[in-house]
Amino acid sequence: MSRIPRHQEHLKTGFTAEAVSAARFRAYAARAETDGLPNLAEQWRRLAAEKDRLAALQLEAAGQVHGVGDDLATAIQNERYENDVLYPKMLREMGGETGDTLLAVIAAQKDHLRRLDDLRTRYQAAKGDVDLPPEVDQGVHGTQAG
Repeated sequence: MSRIPRHQEHLKTGFTAEAVSAARFRAYAARAETDGLPNLAEQWRRLAAEKDRLAALQLEAAGQVHGVGDDLATAIQNERYENDVLYPKMLREMGGETGDTLLAVIAAQKDHLRRLDDLRTRYQAAKGDVDLPPEVDQGVHGTQAG
């Protein structure tokens, strides 16, 4: 028997299905772009955005979105679990190309945790919304500051 109420279980399952579809569609869009099909890529991105909206709708209905402070704490807790438990366990069981992929994921995960910690610090110091980090103001995407 499940430890969570049935409606919560269904919303969680629906959220996961929509979130996975959205990620898959973004990957298809990236491939279409690489293959020189920008219009097809844009259609994949639009579908992914719709899937993201449906995932968020179910996450909110499940009571999993609480507000900035709680949401940051939850995100940091989830990232720490992924960094400290999930991916290291998978890496110990894998080698070859899968292991290389997991190592790349782990490296990105460490940056995600750093950015979430920084965001929490900036949110706690702000009197309202947080400022964007300097790399955004400089038009640089995906770079690490410092």
